[in-house]
Amino acid sequence: MTRSAKSDALSPSKGFYANYFEVGHTAFEFVIDFGQRYADKQSACHTRIVTSPVYARALLATLGKSLEEHAVRFGSRGNRSAGRPRRRGGEER
Repeated sequence: MTRSAKSDALSPSKGFYANYFEVGHTAFEFVIDFGQRYADKQSACHTRIVTSPVYARALLATLGKSLEEHAVRFGSRGNRSAGRPRRRGGEER
């Protein structure tokens, strides 16, 4: 593989915003769907990740560590329910 082909293969993928998640599993794998949901539209999943339970646990640990670091740096977001967007005035819908 040439150097330019290598750097293309390792370039970051396109990013998508997600505020909707679904998780399913079998004995051998976890399926995680990421999507967008808004009050006036049906949710649309745009990305699906399929992984083993070992790597699902690694993802859980990584997210947990990142959330702890975020809380230390920016403060806790309180007990706001996940998936409940705030209105512009700040109150929950």
